[in-house]
Amino acid sequence: MNETTTERRSAHLREVAVDYQKLAEQLARSDDSNPFVAVARLAFVRVPGADAASITTLRHDRFVTAAATNDVARAADRMQYELGSGPCVDAIVDRAIYHPQDLADDPRWPEYGSKVVAELGLHSMLSFRMNVETTGVIAGLNLYGRQPDAFDDHDLAEGLLLTTHAAQAVTAAHFRDRAQNLEQALASNRDIGTAIGVLVAQHKVTRDQAFDLLRIASQNSNRKLHEVALDVIDTGTVNVTPDSGGVGGAQP
Repeated sequence: MNETTTERRSAHLREVAVDYQKLAEQLARSDDSNPFVAVARLAFVRVPGADAASITTLRHDRFVTAAATNDVARAADRMQYELGSGPCVDAIVDRAIYHPQDLADDPRWPEYGSKVVAELGLHSMLSFRMNVETTGVIAGLNLYGRQPDAFDDHDLAEGLLLTTHAAQAVTAAHFRDRAQNLEQALASNRDIGTAIGVLVAQHKVTRDQAFDLLRIASQNSNRKLHEVALDVIDTGTVNVTPDSGGVGGAQP
């Protein structure tokens, strides 16, 4: 990796960390005490192509819409629950990001696609699973667009930041006073602390920003924070680019 590439990578990581901090400030100013509601509303505002947003939870094998910006999102969610399939449901079950660009002809969800297009006029989706298992809840963020191919790579990255922060906010609310001690314990872990130091030195970010980057990478890859930290120690950098490939990838 040459110096120019390294500089670009460092600049990108700093931008992601700063945007994550701005997102935290916006959520802190929200009037909504329920973090699911606050994140759904913020997602609707921050992603221009979104005509609706929702958060789905799974408890006792039952999917429920925990927050939604409008009735369109609730109806689109409900269709998937009834069919037992769709980007929203499958993102949670498969631990993946799903990015159908036009549900009218996506072969992965033919029944849902034809129904949601005909009845609600929705063509595009972005669905993310949240890492909130420690709270006893499984959840996912969904963005809906009326236009085909409504979401681009920037929206994918924005959705990852929102999902990561939502997971953090829900976990903090669940543990309440324990949250601060939990985060301090994580930050004091030797390998995580070393990885934070590597990111600070290599990419000129603050310690808080470095820790945020580790959390974003953990959310994106569905890996433990400690595993991501070990990679950072070995490579000197961290991947915070949303991966829509593989099982949860965009339609070929």
